[in-house]
This record gives sequence, C-alpha cells and structure tokens, in this order.
Amino acid sequence: MGAGCCDNDSPSTDAKYRVVLWVCLIANTVMFFVQTVGSYQALSVSLLANALDFLSDAANYGISLFVLGKSLRAKANASLVKGASLGLVGLWVAFETLQHALQPELPKPLTMTLISIVGLAVNIGCAVLLYRYRGGDSNRESVWICSRNDAIGNVAVILAAGGVFVSATAWPDIIVAAILGYLALSGAWQILRSARKELSEADGGTCGTP
Repeated sequence: MGAGCCDNDSPSTDAKYRVVLWVCLIANTVMFFVQTVGSYQALSVSLLANALDFLSDAANYGISLFVLGKSLRAKANASLVKGASLGLVGLWVAFETLQHALQPELPKPLTMTLISIVGLAVNIGCAVLLYRYRGGDSNRESVWICSRNDAIGNVAVILAAGGVFVSATAWPDIIVAAILGYLALSGAWQILRSARKELSEADGGTCGTP
C-alpha cells in the first residue's frame, strides 16, 4: 500500500476544509498586523507573543492549503516545517520576554484588553470552524493545536492586562508571555512527534491504524 494510504477524505470534505482554511488564513493574517501594531502601542510583550501566534497560524493554514489532498508523506513533511516554525516562534517569544524582563515598561491594560477581545473572537470563530476537522493526520492536528493555543493565549493576555492594572507593574504581562512561549514550544514538539511517526509509517507502508 502506498504512502498515501491514510489519505481517504472525500473530495467534498476537502473542498469544505479548503474554504475553512482560507477564511482562517485571512483572519489570522489581519490579526497578526493588528496585534503587532497594538503590542508596540500597548508596550505589551504578551500581546506581541499572541501576534506571533497569529503569524504562525497564518503560515500553518497556508501550508495546509498547499498539501491538501496530497500524500501522507507530503503532509507529514509539511507538519515538520510547521512544527519547526512554531518552535522558532516560541524561541522568539522567549527572547522578547527576556528583553522585557530586563527592561520592564508598564503596559497599557486597556489597549491590551480591547485588542485581545477582538483576537479572542477571531480565534473562537476559527476554532469552531476547524473543530470537525481536528482528527486525522498530523497536518490537521497541527492546525487545531495552533488555533486552540491562540484562543488560550487571548484569554491569558486579557488576564495579564487585569494583572497589570491591579499591580501597576509589567510582571503579569511578562509572566503570561513566558507561558505563551512555552505553549508554542510544547505545541511544536507535539506536532514534530506526530509528523515523525507518520513519516515512519509511510516508510514502512502502513497506515498505523490503532
């Protein structure tokens, strides 16, 4: 049996999934620019971390569109790229968090909250659209993981804004940014692990059915 033996989604399912991916790609690209600008205006590293998650998701959706309908091996290789890119985002967030910890500036909680509420609405919408497609190969799993992490990230930034307001310090923002960096790195590891398993199954000519 060939490497694509597990790629048995119907054409109609793939067509619907393609539309969902395009909607999520456009929404995440717009939110990346909105949150990046907002993060510098708000002096918030946690908001910047969440903006980078939107960028990672946009790339994730683009790669998923490219490999849709291709073999299991192609999808697994795409997941390796996505896992590596998410890992780089996690490292970037860690670097920015360290920079802000060494030179803390008081963020603007109102700006953080307003932008995060918009981002949360976008992420919840994408998560609802993607929920029915969360199962299957590592490529689809990676899309779901990133969308889920972003929704969690938006809630965390809102909580960070509340912490900044109450404490009048930057530390809640910095702590949340560190958590978001960890989520990115752990998500990258999960995606890479699944992709390596699928590549091994493709080499062995098995579908890896449970």
